[in-house]
Amino acid sequence: MRRILIVGATSAIAEATARLFAARGDALCLVGRDAARLKLIADDLGVRGAVRTATATLDATDFAAQAGVLDLAERELGGLDTVLIAHGTLTDQSQAQESVEILRREFDVNALSVMALLTPIANRFAAQGFGDIAVISSVAGDRGRLSNYVYGSAKAAVTAFLSGLRQRLQKSGVNVLTIKPGFVDTPMTKDFPKGALWAKPEDVAAGIVKAIDQRRSVAYLPWFWRPIMFVIRSVPEFLFKRVKL
Repeated sequence: MRRILIVGATSAIAEATARLFAARGDALCLVGRDAARLKLIADDLGVRGAVRTATATLDATDFAAQAGVLDLAERELGGLDTVLIAHGTLTDQSQAQESVEILRREFDVNALSVMALLTPIANRFAAQGFGDIAVISSVAGDRGRLSNYVYGSAKAAVTAFLSGLRQRLQKSGVNVLTIKPGFVDTPMTKDFPKGALWAKPEDVAAGIVKAIDQRRSVAYLPWFWRPIMFVIRSVPEFLFKRVKL
């Protein structure tokens, strides 16, 4: 049985992942901003087989409140061995490139709040000598593109942070997984035209659970985003700057 903390638990991917954990009889603490929605999800997970559920509200950018939520999760579940960080916003590039205030807000949500959470989590897991940390980054962090370079830059920062954290913790029995989804059909992307490259949250969730169980370092989800991003990263800059992506 895993004792799992999920931050950003009301997101479509996180909820789908929590359902898979619940079906295995794991214990889950769900964290997000919407208390009513968290309770509905927790009740559903209990029906699906979760041995125990708890909830806590948190604005991820309230850095001072983060430690208290970690304490609550440990108390409610009798300890922690797995953390999934899944919160974030999909940045409006046109607004962020015109406003420093919006730019800072997006980095607070998508990068700094994640790093702030990871710092005490890493310290606690290192001290106990075991644990799995999984964080949803994005393929957008693999290379800056004109259509979403603010969002991509925040995700690139998270990816780099996780890479260093992985090296730091690898001798402590703690695994750090970077999850890199491509296009996912969620309420956050409801206005986007969909195509063959789009995945369902349930498919991404299955990949997340498998990658955590296998203690992988990086998971592109679905798998075909790995070769796609290899090609995108390989395009010379003098050509890439002329491409509209």
